[in-house]
Amino acid sequence: MTAILESLDPRVKRMGITAENLNAFPTPPENDQFATYQVIIEPKEGKGYESAGIVHAPDAEIAFLFGKEQYSRRFTCSGMAVAATADVLASPFTENKISVYDLLEYASLEENNSAGEFYEVFHLYKRGKQHSHWGRVKAVNPEQALYEAKEAYDHSKPVYNIWLIASDNIFFADENIKQIWDTLPLKTHRDVRDYKAQDKINAYKERIKSNL
Repeated sequence: MTAILESLDPRVKRMGITAENLNAFPTPPENDQFATYQVIIEPKEGKGYESAGIVHAPDAEIAFLFGKEQYSRRFTCSGMAVAATADVLASPFTENKISVYDLLEYASLEENNSAGEFYEVFHLYKRGKQHSHWGRVKAVNPEQALYEAKEAYDHSKPVYNIWLIASDNIFFADENIKQIWDTLPLKTHRDVRDYKAQDKINAYKERIKSNL
């Protein structure tokens, strides 16, 4: 008797995949998945932003919509931001109360950063928890951004991982958008159909097909 490959997912079990017919299942084509975006929420006004999870989306606008539906539909939220995962620069991880700032080395830093760009800095203070938004620095490159963050940080708590995201690559909800979280009698801006997400997804698929 041919053994069925085990899986905790009942959908996989129903496919009847065996060791003999494993190669018979087609390989998914390239670009069959949307890019991932990091969703960053502000649980309460003034509390600060922290990572919530990821969504797959064709662009930042739709990622914001999907993030709203996924992470703030049933929970308190006063703000949200999204950034493509590809734009998140992550440091190495540390542990045992060793701060990643103490292990980073810096070389060939430009002293004048007046022509640089802004970077949003996120800290991980506990393994297994969310990255939280610490602040913004200006630098000519990510390496110097880490240096500027280290100089400005008070080091009262060890940082186990750092995210850097160029400010131009992260989409924060402005004050006009934030009204989507208000409890309004007419549920203004809460209907997904108003965003015409399917039209934008179809347009994305057409762009992918034209580039193949």
